[in-house]
Amino acid sequence: MRVCFYTLGCKVNLNETGALEQMFRSAGFTIVPEGEEADVFVVNSCTVTNFGDQKSRKWLRRAKRENPGAVTVLTGCYPQAFPEEAARFLEADLVCGNGDRKAILENVMKLLDGHERIVAIAPHARGERFEELPVERFETHTRAFIKVEDGCNRQCAYCVIPRARGPVRSRAEESILNELHQLAAAGYREVVLSAISLPSYGLDTGTNLVELVEHCAQVEGIERIRLGSLDPDMLTSEYIARLAAVDKLCPQFHLSLQSGCTATLRRMRRVYTAEQYAEVVENIRSAYGDRPVSFTTDCICGFPGETEADFEESRAFLKKIGFLKVHVFPYSRRSGTPAYDFPGQIHERDKQERSRTMNAAAEAIRKEVLAGYEGMEDDVLLETPLSETLFTGYTRLYVPVVVSAPGHASGEIVRVRLGAYDGERVRAALV
Repeated sequence: MRVCFYTLGCKVNLNETGALEQMFRSAGFTIVPEGEEADVFVVNSCTVTNFGDQKSRKWLRRAKRENPGAVTVLTGCYPQAFPEEAARFLEADLVCGNGDRKAILENVMKLLDGHERIVAIAPHARGERFEELPVERFETHTRAFIKVEDGCNRQCAYCVIPRARGPVRSRAEESILNELHQLAAAGYREVVLSAISLPSYGLDTGTNLVELVEHCAQVEGIERIRLGSLDPDMLTSEYIARLAAVDKLCPQFHLSLQSGCTATLRRMRRVYTAEQYAEVVENIRSAYGDRPVSFTTDCICGFPGETEADFEESRAFLKKIGFLKVHVFPYSRRSGTPAYDFPGQIHERDKQERSRTMNAAAEAIRKEVLAGYEGMEDDVLLETPLSETLFTGYTRLYVPVVVSAPGHASGEIVRVRLGAYDGERVRAALV
């Protein structure tokens, strides 16, 4: 039996797909890439935007058209957040949400045996536990992603994720450390701690993210730990100081911004101001002292009520911080969120234009930051081989590089000196 997976959205989805692949492989299935014939097609959906829902439906429709006898599965955030709408999508033979992932294989087997269509979307409930889905290896990845938390307790005006993911649920530390030991034994040197609300880890169990990082750093064989997205207001001075003391932690912080304008942040129902965000950045830089540290973020353009002055304030803020990378995207009006009905909706054309302008500004800032790293030494995790000796990879600071490393292989960590940025990657040389 052959199964094909299609993953949309965040690193958590990527991790969950890895767990599903492992589950199906253990049951005797062969995992095949997109474009090949298969007996089962699974979409692990993202519902952050309406566009994500459309991509999920389009992919399954094509899979069904090209493989009429195959079983099709729609799972993930889309069915969980909009169960009635997803249930009406008849091209999916199995529709299920983010709960009880282990039942997916069981239901697929029923469908392959001729069972009629199954819709099984369990609503989130207060007090539900974290669902254990350990992953021992990842297809085509040299760094491992470990899901440590699920759910979000915040109520940002634009976001449907709390509806899709439910309340904060933390994974047991013992389980995380056991998986880390397995990944280290499998040859992984870098792990990324991923979550829906990473700094919320431990809120429900009496521990915290910093303690988890300190304990993960004690696992032999794991050389680098990277953190997923962080909310700046949840990083206290004590937490920052403790994180800076963990040598294995990559000094790259993805601090969620969304807007560099405080008035816009207030409308978004974010719980920090631009000034407080800048203060957290300075606290992190101060904690690292002479050691380099980098910042990446996300920025929404054209949120309802955003004036040209607000937009310019946000653009100036990006330059003030000096981000290594900014993921810029236009505001997507999402049904099921408060912002959907906010006054002052921005025309799509203007949102796209602001996004292009912000992207250009972000790229100019990126060039400045990378120029400042020229001549610096750092460690690179070798990833995609471009030839027998040429590799792409990322430094601890998350600088994308291309380096000639004869005698080395993907997954190894090497020391390099950074050169010039070519618009895509930094040219580096082995030290």
